[in-house]
Amino acid sequence: MSRTFKDKLTSNDFLITAEVSPPKGTDLSGVLNDAELLRDWADALNVTDNQKAVMRMSPLAVSKALVDAGHEVVMQLTCRDRNRLALQSDLLGAYAMGIRNICVMTGDHTTKGDHPRTKPVYDLDSVQLLAIIKKMQEGYDLAGNMIGNPPDFVVGAVTNTDSSKTAQMMKLRKKTKMGLDFIQTQAVYDIAQFEAFMESIGDIKVPIIAGVIPLKSANMARFMNQNIPGINVPAEIIDRIEKTEKPVEEGMSICAEAIDELSKLCRGIHIMPIGKHDNTANILKMAGIRKNNQ
Repeated sequence: MSRTFKDKLTSNDFLITAEVSPPKGTDLSGVLNDAELLRDWADALNVTDNQKAVMRMSPLAVSKALVDAGHEVVMQLTCRDRNRLALQSDLLGAYAMGIRNICVMTGDHTTKGDHPRTKPVYDLDSVQLLAIIKKMQEGYDLAGNMIGNPPDFVVGAVTNTDSSKTAQMMKLRKKTKMGLDFIQTQAVYDIAQFEAFMESIGDIKVPIIAGVIPLKSANMARFMNQNIPGINVPAEIIDRIEKTEKPVEEGMSICAEAIDELSKLCRGIHIMPIGKHDNTANILKMAGIRKNNQ
């Protein structure tokens, strides 16, 4: 019998999770094909929730389709688009559909997306949502009403990795007090900074899964430095990509090298390509990662 993501979290395995994006449309074939590229490589697939505040298909629908196709799924759930009623309703629906892993986050502000005039909800923040999930798993909704057959989720959250950001580190500790099973991080390029982060949270006994994004160009690296909070692509990496004639291949090599270093520091990596997973298996091979069935 195959092991679940929950089983693997409590093992000594080096974990691989990978991000897949719902379509901007009603055709699921693209995301299902992308997921097939990851079969036997990824321990779980994270389904994004209107990532970067860009409207896409419901992560609940995509997660259900992936579960039906035999994939282990982590459904992301943001506070941006739902009030406390809708959040609890979607959680119950997800569990009833066989989705057992949830990753909670606040969500990018709507002004950054493709519907910038949208009114964000933010009825709750990520810490409060984690508290609700904990209460629901104990058999009660936020109002104190009993829930029949309460859910039993594997629960994750996200964090940046700059330990000098005191407020962020305080929020991370608040999240862990809500009973987290795993933590996924923003993309890591500065290994020294990540090592300092891991040392600063050495007392937190929750599996840390470090994010990685393969770079495709020096301009992409500069854009992320300027526009995505929590990402720090060092100048030497940008210079390395700038000087090569094959920036995509160099970006794959840089990513593989990072995975090799991160494997010595944390429990796993979360790979987030900009686009599809055409290169993911090759990056993992370059990093010395073996298929789950090998």
